Amino acid sequence: FQDSTPMVLFVGDVASETRDREAFQEVDFCSFFGPSTKGMAKRVERIDDARRIPEYVARAFATAMNGRPGPVVLVLPEDMLAQAVPDEPSLQALARVEPVQAGCDPRQAEALGDLLRASQRPLVIAGGSGWTPEGAQALVRFAEQWQLPVANAFRFQDTFDNHHALYAGEVGIGINPKLAARVRESDLIIAFGPRLGEMTTGGYTLMPVPRLPQKLVHIHAGADELNRVYQADLAINAGMQAAVAAFERLQAPASVPWAAWAQACHADYEANLQPQALPGDIDMAAIVGLLQKHLPADAVLTNGAGNFASWTHRFFRHHGLAKGHKTQLAPTVGAMGYGVPAGIAAAITTGRIALTMAGDGDFMMNGQELATAVQYGARSIIVLLNNGMFGTIRMHQEREYPNRRAGTALRNPDFAALAQAYGYVGVKIGKTAEFESQLLAALERTQGTLIEIALDPEVITTRGTLSAITQSALNKR
Repeated sequence: FQDSTPMVLFVGDVASETRDREAFQEVDFCSFFGPSTKGMAKRVERIDDARRIPEYVARAFATAMNGRPGPVVLVLPEDMLAQAVPDEPSLQALARVEPVQAGCDPRQAEALGDLLRASQRPLVIAGGSGWTPEGAQALVRFAEQWQLPVANAFRFQDTFDNHHALYAGEVGIGINPKLAARVRESDLIIAFGPRLGEMTTGGYTLMPVPRLPQKLVHIHAGADELNRVYQADLAINAGMQAAVAAFERLQAPASVPWAAWAQACHADYEANLQPQALPGDIDMAAIVGLLQKHLPADAVLTNGAGNFASWTHRFFRHHGLAKGHKTQLAPTVGAMGYGVPAGIAAAITTGRIALTMAGDGDFMMNGQELATAVQYGARSIIVLLNNGMFGTIRMHQEREYPNRRAGTALRNPDFAALAQAYGYVGVKIGKTAEFESQLLAALERTQGTLIEIALDPEVITTRGTLSAITQSALNKR
C-alpha cells in the first residue's frame, strides 16, 4: 500500500458454515487487511455468491488501479468455490479494466504558471507510481521549457533521467547535503507525483509539517493524499500524464531568472558522484561504476532494505522512464527481502537483465526464492554484500547506544554454496579487481548468478565508517 502498487490478492478462506468459530487456519481477513490496519489494503471484500465473481473481480482491478494505486484483497470462502453457476449473460468475461485518470483543470495549470513566473528558485520533486514513458517524456519537455531543476523522490530514481543537465539528485535517505540545502533554499517546490512521505521529506524536517516556508504545488492522482500531511498552496488532483500535458501548454518565458540555480543544482549532483575514501579491500563506488559500465541501459535494478542499497542509490545513474523502460524496483516502505523476488519477477516479466543488490540479512529474508527462479527459468544477477550483521540496525545502535550491541551479529551460511544448491552459479570475491570478470561472466550466462562480496563491517555508509559513528556518539556524552 505504501508503495502505491496496484495488486489484486485472491486468498482462500474457511467455509461459510464454520466462519467465526476459529476453525482450522481461520483468519478474519477483512480485519487483518482492512481499514483498521491503516494501509494494508485499499479494499477487502468477501465473495459469498459465485454469480457475483465478475462484479467483484472487475471492481477489485479498478480499485487497485484508480486514483492512488494499491492492493485489493478478495476473500474466497471454500464453499463458494464449489458453487454451481448457471450459464447467464451476466457471467461472461468482462473487458479489460483500464485505470481512470483524473484530468487537470486548465485554471490550475495557469495557477502553476503564475507561481513559476513569480519564482526565483523553483525545484521539482518527481516520483510516485502512475508514470508512463510518454508521461516521463512530457516531464522532460516541461522541465526543459522552463529550465526547471528536477530531483527524484525516494526510490523513484528512474522517473527523470539522471544524466540530464537538469537532474538534481535523489531526495531520500542519505541525501546529498547540498541537495538538502537546495530544498531548503528553494522558494517553490513542485511535488510531481510523490506522496511526500517520511523518507522524501527527511523525517518531515527537511520539509516541515504542516506548511512549508516556500510555496508548495502538490500534484497527485489520489485526492485523499492532497493536503493530508502538507497544506499545499496549489493542490492538483490529476493523473501524471494529464497534468504534465496541461503544463506543457503553458507559455514559458524566453529566459528565466533561475538558470544559474538549475545549473548549480546539477553541478552539486555531479560532485556527489565523487566517492569518499573508505577502508577495506572492496571499493563499492568502483563496483557500482562497473555496473554502470557493463549493464545495458534498460537493465532493472532491485533492492530490499539496508545500508547496502545506498551504494546504487548514490552512484548508479538511471536513464529514466522517458527512455521507455522502468529500471528501478525498490520498496519505499523499507521492506527487507524485497529485492530478490522483485529481481526474479522482473527477469520473468520483462526478459531484460535484472540485477539485485542485497545485504546478507536482507537476502536471508527471501533467498529461498532462487528455487522459484530456477523453476521458471529466470536469470537474475544478485550482488550480495556480506558484512556479517544487520548493518542498518547496528549503525543506529552505535549512534544511539555506542558500544552496546544487541542482536545484530549474523552467523551466515556460505551464500555462494547456497546459491549453487538452488541451481544458481555462486561465486565469492574479496577484492575490487575480482568483480569485473565475474560480472561479465554473469551477463553471458543463461543461468542466474550470485556474487558474494566480503565487505568490511567498517564500511557502513557511502560517506563514513562505523567507528566514526560510534566516536561521534561518545563525543556527545
